Parts: sequence; structure tokens; C-alpha cells
Amino acid sequence: MTAEALPHWDLSNVYPSLESEQFRANVNQFETQLDELDEYLARHEIARGGSVPSVPAELAEIIGGYLGRMNALIRLGATLRAYVSSFVSTDSYNTLARKRMSQLEPDLVRLERHDVLFRSWIGTVAAERELFKAAVTQEGPAREHTFYLNETAEQSQYLMSEAEEGLAADLSLSGIRAWGKLQGVITSQVKVPFEREGQIEELPITVLQNLRTDPDGEVRHQAYEAELAAWERVREPLAACLNGVKGTQGTLDKRRGRVDALHDPIDQARIDRTTLEAMLGAMHDSFPAFRRYFQGKARLLGKEALPWWDIFAPVGRSEKRYTYGEAQGFILEQFATFSDRLVTFTRRAFDHNWIDAEPRDGKRGGAFCMSVPGVEESRILCNFDGSLDQVSTLAHEVGHAYHNECQVGKEMLQRQTPMTLAETASIFNQTIIADALLAQTTGPAEELAILEGFLSDAAQVVVDIYSRYLFEKEVFERRAVAELSPDDFCDIMTRAQQATYANGLDQRYLHPYMWAWKPHYYRPTLSFYNFPYTFGLLFGLGLYAVYQDRGNAFLPEYDELLRSTGEGTASDLAARFGIDIRQRAFWENSLAIVEQRIDRYLEL
Repeated sequence: MTAEALPHWDLSNVYPSLESEQFRANVNQFETQLDELDEYLARHEIARGGSVPSVPAELAEIIGGYLGRMNALIRLGATLRAYVSSFVSTDSYNTLARKRMSQLEPDLVRLERHDVLFRSWIGTVAAERELFKAAVTQEGPAREHTFYLNETAEQSQYLMSEAEEGLAADLSLSGIRAWGKLQGVITSQVKVPFEREGQIEELPITVLQNLRTDPDGEVRHQAYEAELAAWERVREPLAACLNGVKGTQGTLDKRRGRVDALHDPIDQARIDRTTLEAMLGAMHDSFPAFRRYFQGKARLLGKEALPWWDIFAPVGRSEKRYTYGEAQGFILEQFATFSDRLVTFTRRAFDHNWIDAEPRDGKRGGAFCMSVPGVEESRILCNFDGSLDQVSTLAHEVGHAYHNECQVGKEMLQRQTPMTLAETASIFNQTIIADALLAQTTGPAEELAILEGFLSDAAQVVVDIYSRYLFEKEVFERRAVAELSPDDFCDIMTRAQQATYANGLDQRYLHPYMWAWKPHYYRPTLSFYNFPYTFGLLFGLGLYAVYQDRGNAFLPEYDELLRSTGEGTASDLAARFGIDIRQRAFWENSLAIVEQRIDRYLEL
């Protein structure tokens, strides 16, 4: 851990405080706008089977009136939520922040109910195809939101009745959302006694998990054992949370007419099953190469097989640790090799304290980036420990922020990016850094360390993500029949890891509690929050190959792609660059880049 003081993010330009007059005024404004939208929906009979004007211009005007009001509400609601979340995610002991979130959530759920009314109505409108087509070609908001309207009409068939959708939204506050919040509180407050150099420290779980990259193998081993013991102590409430989330989601999927638990995530990802199966098949066939990587790493560490605690062990010139200032400088230097816009933007994020980097008690683990649309900025959470892995993570999250920057000026409904494409800029940033590092290596030890960083990340996104996919798939199938115990979850997770890592790891030492702390499993509105990461890695590598071929001519098209991710399917946007994501060959070609680096790693 670096000795320097690590930054906390600053949102004072959004609101002065949770108790400020400005914050309260915007909450009141949000509620007033919700009332106004209520009145608008009622006046124009916007609901399933409601009145549909027969004149295209009149219909377009009504649709445009809704879009303007909804965009304004989403913008304000997302700003309020991001501001409150900035406190909740960094300090789960902050009772005022948790109270403000609980007060805000009913209004956010009310917004969802309004969305359901419009989606139901637009399905009715779209049934009159010629009228609908004529309306969305009228100049104005309706035409500007054509993709959103067509997608909404298509997805309207998977709605329950308006009364049922409203009840589901209301009950989510004390049901599926509450389970997700409880998991966040429990995991952020776990503290673990840990002995180092003869002294026992009580470490927050985020700090303990960062020891996975410690150069000392015994420290990594002890941290692994301590982490498993920590999850063992809280496994019952976490199992209840996971049962609650998956059980509710399974029930809703069935009532909405979804084919299975994958149906909605695939639609949200804006891909089809052919694309997913092509990618999964290519991933599966790449496992032998990754297992060779794991086996080679085990040999480097003097072991017959790699235990879980050594997956992230540094190799090569492993003594390098970065201060936060060094990490900033390093990232800026590498981004400058790509584009002036990216490096200027990143410097702005660093200089204006958009990043919360310090691991601490009460703060959530992992990393994420959230948009704050009210000020057209982003905020990034990470848990920086000085490792190259965390430098890469920081660059990754800055990529998400840059993606948000490229969408400035778009309406909120035009920015709704699927998870598959949401990882594009973040993976691209990591690739910039990895390639620049490899080009600058001064010897085999340094090259080995850099390859290790890239391959460690790639293995997580390909091999571990596949194990999480298998885990979630089986959980949904079995949860439809009965609740699952902590032992059930651990067994499913262990078997998923055995199926993917196989002889790449020491099968005696896996991680049966990955389900307990990964927040993705507990998201109330998006299941299978795993395969989009792989999509992002392989799509990003494919795009990077295009960049290497075309140079600076690629840059404006890249920025335009990021700007357009809310207004097209993944296949249509990829086709701009001659990429066919429905063909297995694309995914295999991207994985071949990874396999070449595995071969080089093993040579060294």
C-alpha cells in the first residue's frame, strides 16, 4: 500500500451537501416534474390500449412531449441518485446518505411506472405500422429518437399488465432492491484480522483483497485463507440476498413471457443468441491456451500447480509499485500517444478530483464509473494499491468516463448504452497501456511483468467470466425449483471454476465464495452481468487492430461510435468497422491476439 494520501472524489459542484437547500430544491423539482408527467400521460391517454391520434403530425407531437419530459426527469433523477450514491458507496455507515437514498428511491420507482405506461402505449401505437412510421419521420424529437422508439415498441411485448408492473416496481423497494442493498452493506463492512510482521491489523475486506498482488507468496496465501473465513461468517445473509434477487427476477421473467433468464440480458445487450453462442464457443475453445498460461505461471513460482491465491501474483520485474501520482503520470503519457482529446479529458478528471481511490472501511470493493449528467461529468471509484493491475483498472474506468464525455449533448434516452458496448472505451484504454508498455520494455523481466498484467486481466475476462456465466445459469435454473443454501452456491461456483480452469489451477484451492462478494449477481435490473465484459475485451481488441491499421484516421470514427452506442444494435455499430460479430471468426481472431501473447509469455 502506498504511504501517500489517496484522493476522495469531490461532488461539491453538484450540491454543497445532502442537507443543502439546492439538493432539497432539486428533489422537490423532481417530484413536481413527476406530477406534471402524470398529468400529461392522463391527458393524452398514454397507456395500453389508450387513444392514438390518427394524424402523424399530432401523434409525433404527443410522443415528442413525452420524450422531452422523460429526458428531463432522467437527467435530474440520475444526478440526484449519483450524488447520494457517492456517499453510500464510499461509506456504508453514513446513515443520512442511506436515508436520502431510501427517500429518493420511491420517486425513481415512480419514474419506472411512467416508463411502463409509455412502453405499453407505444406498443399499441406501433401496431398501426404505417401511422407509427409516418409519425417517427416527422421532424422533431420523435424522429431524433427513432431507434429508442422502435426498440421500446419491440420490447413492449414483454410487459405484464400495467397494474402488475406497477406493483412489481413498488414491491422492489422492499424486495429485490432491498436484497441488493443489503449485500452491499454487508460486504462493505466486513473487516478481517490479519497478521503481518508479527502485528495483527483489522483490515477492511477491500484492503485484504488487494493483497492478492503482494510480492510475498505467504502474504497472498494468508490473505486468501482469511478472505474465505470472512465470507464463511456472513454466508447465510448473503445467500438469502442472492436467493431473493434471483428468485424475484426468475418470477418476473416468467410472468413477462421471457423464454429463459438469458432472454432479457441478451435483449438489453442488443445482440442475439447467435452472437452470444459464437462468442462463448470461441471462449471455450481458447481455454487450453489459458491453461498453458496458468501452468507456465505456476512453474515460474516454483509450483506444480497454481493455487487461487497466486492467480494475481506478480512475476517478472515485480518490485515495481506506483504511487498514485506516478500512476496518473503514466496513464497521461500513454493516452497522449493515442489522442489529444483523450489525454486532455483524463487530465481534467485527475485535476478536478473525479476519483475516489482510497480503500477504507465502509467503502465498496472493486471499481466503477458513474455519470453525473447534471454537470456532464463522471465520478470513478477504485481501490488503489500501487499495483500495475490497479493502474490498469484506473485507466479502464477513465475509459467509461471518456465514453460518457463523447455522449455530451445527447438526450438521456439517446445515451442508453448496452453493457456489451459500454466496455468498449474502457478495454480500449487498457489495450493502449498494455501495447505501449510492451513497446517500451528494456528486457525480458520487464516484458514478462507487462505480459503478466495483460494476461491476468484477459484470463479473468475470458476464463473466470465464463465460470461466472455457468454459475449464474445454473443458479437461475435451480432457484426456479427451490431456494439454494450457501453450500449449494459454493458447490455450483466450485464446479463452474473446475469446468473452466480445469488443470490450469490447483483444484484443491479454488474460490467457492466468488458469489458472495461480486455485486453483479445482486443487480435488480440486469442479470448475467458477465458476458458483456468478454464482449468488451474482444470487441476492443478487434477495434484496436483497426486503429493500428488506419492510424489517426480511425479517431473521429471511434469517438462517433462511442457517441452513438445508445442508438444502434451492437452488430450495426460494429459493421461500421467491417466487423461481423455474428461470425465466430471475429471472436477467434481477437482471441488469437491473446494467444500470441501467451506464447510469448511462455517463451520468456
